Amino acid sequence: MENESNGVMADSGFCPFCKPEWIGTIIAESDRAFAIFDRYPVNPGHVLIIPKRHCDDYFNLSTMEQTSCWELVNLAKHVVDEKFRPDGFNIGINNLQAAGQTISHVHIHLIPRYHGDVERPHGGIRGVIPGKKEY
Repeated sequence: MENESNGVMADSGFCPFCKPEWIGTIIAESDRAFAIFDRYPVNPGHVLIIPKRHCDDYFNLSTMEQTSCWELVNLAKHVVDEKFRPDGFNIGINNLQAAGQTISHVHIHLIPRYHGDVERPHGGIRGVIPGKKEY
């Protein structure tokens, strides 16, 4: 994808996020990141925010890349609000394989939530570890 210093695309091998045309229409974009609707949404309006430079670990992104991603989270939230009218959001990153990352390219999930989409949403993101959601 994009090399941060010169904007040149770099070959990262087979990575679907390095070829956004394979995975869907870009709904928002900046110099360093883009946002698309998830092909396998958890809920209607599920968006992925993806840095253009191929990188598997969020903590190896530059501060400028991280900032660009979070700016797009905010922009994508407005797009989702207008189109889907959700009641809330979960926002998260599965960083590296042990945390459930299945595509080795950083991406932020913006997941719209709707009243009644699960029986007990209490604890939200804490549910990633079974038995730790309720406290």
